[in-house]
Amino acid sequence: MRFALLVAIVEQSLEDKAIDVAKANGAGGVTTMPGKGLGLNEKKTFFGLTYERAESVLLFVMEKRTSIKVMKALKNELKLEDENKGIVMSLPIEHLAGIPTKQIEAFANKLKEEKEL
Repeated sequence: MRFALLVAIVEQSLEDKAIDVAKANGAGGVTTMPGKGLGLNEKKTFFGLTYERAESVLLFVMEKRTSIKVMKALKNELKLEDENKGIVMSLPIEHLAGIPTKQIEAFANKLKEEKEL
């Protein structure tokens, strides 16, 4: 079984919706981290204060095929391409430790069920 790390960087206001979309499409647990967005353009200032967009970095470990499904769902449901509200990417995992055997079995069973459909 191949695993992937799905990384979604979204506006902080979309964090809960992104997690809900991901879980509805097969993601399990998630690790969240705060972030700040700095674009290619100059930083915006307001009365001497710099505006940096608050973002959430979401990390999901999942089976590779599931990661592709989740990535597409996040892209479509959050309209990431249309409204520039975030980015999502998938990275292959070469070695993995710390996931309970029970969870790996659950991944395998879910894949079997999807094949049967």
